[in-house]
Amino acid sequence: RQFPASDLDVLVLLPNAMNAAAVPDEVATKVSAFISSCWDVGLEIGSSVRTVQECTDEAQRDVTIQTAMLEHRLISGNRQLYKDFETAFNQQLNSKAFFVAKTLELQQRHSKHNDTPFALEPNCKESPGGLRDLQTVLWVAKAAGFGNTWEDMAQQGLATPFEVKQLRRNEAILQRIRLRLHLVAKRREDRLVFDLQTAVAESFGYEPVESKDGKPRLRSSEVLMRHYYWAAKAVTQLQQILLLNIEAKLNPSSRQSAPINERFSDLAGYIDINQDDVYLQNPHAILETFWV
Repeated sequence: RQFPASDLDVLVLLPNAMNAAAVPDEVATKVSAFISSCWDVGLEIGSSVRTVQECTDEAQRDVTIQTAMLEHRLISGNRQLYKDFETAFNQQLNSKAFFVAKTLELQQRHSKHNDTPFALEPNCKESPGGLRDLQTVLWVAKAAGFGNTWEDMAQQGLATPFEVKQLRRNEAILQRIRLRLHLVAKRREDRLVFDLQTAVAESFGYEPVESKDGKPRLRSSEVLMRHYYWAAKAVTQLQQILLLNIEAKLNPSSRQSAPINERFSDLAGYIDINQDDVYLQNPHAILETFWV
């Protein structure tokens, strides 16, 4: 999904027979003209010119480049060359190594943002519970061949219909907030800084909430942040659940379950329930979870 002030990653793909370091003058002129025209119409692009072999070499060296290539789609050009790239890229992609790299990247990003979705000026893209968390789940699922959408993951048994509903709902909330941030700031801005919170809230139509005596109880910005924190908290919990499910499917031998009692099991150091309706059938098990 493209946001108003987001940048674009554009790859000009060359056949292996052509050396990207010594592109013929005619091709170099056309590539340069294309990139210049993108900037001229106001597109902020990050461009690269590579052969198919260079693409796979760079992907193996840098997980960020590998992630960008994972989201490839053909805009225009030689379809056979594009298919050659797809084949070569998929052959070099190690889903287990990619999962490890992306989860480590997620942990480092969360640490940078103090491991909390409840910052006073959160980054709706990069903070814990932000859009990047959802993207990370989709990336590792796609790399593992588990699908490209939340519905695909549900069909693979990685998410329940209720979780899919929650994922879509909270993803939409975060996307709308980021969209409004870009429009209000008139630039690329993903942080809900104090100076913008009220303007973003008003763009949604949020109004101050008054108490019974007519005095303001919540400012419009506080109403906005309350909705943001609800969404970020839900995303934080959902991404943890989905990443654990993906890991279990990628490494089934490392996820052996050891029974604790008739309701709970030890699953790789985590408490797992033996049946989905444990808490419905045995409400006291909520407290037993902490005891176990």
